Amino acid sequence: MAKRMALLFVALAMILAACSGDSAGTTTTESGEATTTTAGGDTTTTAGEETTTTSEPLEAVEISYLTSFSTFGRDAYVYVAEEMGYFDEAGLDVTINPGSGTVDVMKLIAAGTADFGPGDAATAIITIANQGVELKAVAAVQQQTLAAIATTESTGISEPSDLENKTFADAPGSTVRILFPFFADAAGFDDSTVEFVASAPPDLPRLLASGEVDYIGQFVVGKGLIENATGDTAVFFPYADYLPDLYGNLIMARTEMIEEQPEVVERFVAALMRGLEYSINNPEETGAILEGVMPEQNGDVAAGEVVIMGPYVSPDGFSGPIGSIDPAKLAVIISQLDEAGALENPVSVDDIFAPGFVGG
Repeated sequence: MAKRMALLFVALAMILAACSGDSAGTTTTESGEATTTTAGGDTTTTAGEETTTTSEPLEAVEISYLTSFSTFGRDAYVYVAEEMGYFDEAGLDVTINPGSGTVDVMKLIAAGTADFGPGDAATAIITIANQGVELKAVAAVQQQTLAAIATTESTGISEPSDLENKTFADAPGSTVRILFPFFADAAGFDDSTVEFVASAPPDLPRLLASGEVDYIGQFVVGKGLIENATGDTAVFFPYADYLPDLYGNLIMARTEMIEEQPEVVERFVAALMRGLEYSINNPEETGAILEGVMPEQNGDVAAGEVVIMGPYVSPDGFSGPIGSIDPAKLAVIISQLDEAGALENPVSVDDIFAPGFVGG
């Protein structure tokens, strides 16, 4: 009798739903369960007094992402987003490939070979202005630049003025090299007295260790690398100490994609920033995740990079959501680069930044 009454109530519910004019559809299984599917794709199954609601998964969109450079700890947040399922939840099928520096990453995105990737803020602005690539920033990885000058205690260099009349090795197009004149001006030393030695990035620690040069370009997260290579205590001069308004890496996307698929861009940025936040809050787990994906990487070294990077992602006094970009701060960087003669063509904040994808 009770079972018949339950079936009667289910049938009555179906009739009322059909008469209500709702766009939902309802069916009844042989077991007496009522299943209602809403216009949004949610499915509710009722059996007796128990109700279960499930959501149809989003159709996966294929996305190609480039890291900033290789697969170091500083880029591990994208692997965290993948491992934690953030991309899956956003309906994204993300392929991650190692990048080879800002300019190359930007060119590959502009050509459609990749959809997203990080680019150093100053280098990105210069590239957009001078080469006319149709890209814009949609989020910031670091609120302050990771660029730095690295040396060792044995060189006797202990303050920026000691950098004068010395030899400096770096790749010609590197972020550290491009920003060196701005750093020198802000730190109060004459960069015209410095002898620049063009070198490939893998050779830099060796050149410093051998004493062939006095200092090299490096990111602050490379402290462990320098000390392992030289057997000496590393000395760093972070650019952020002198250029606090300078962003680190920005997440770049094609202007066409931003305009035509804004919902995909929004989903990707949200998932990536979740990965970034989780990464800086869980550096040891991040290192383990990276080593699991890339066995050639040392998880402990990667975790150390993430620990160092954390304060640059969310500095003291930073109140915005992780990944946010302040247009006024970006305008300062553009102005500084323009005054220094680095921009061949005028650009505005609107040419560089597409707002609305972080914290929405």
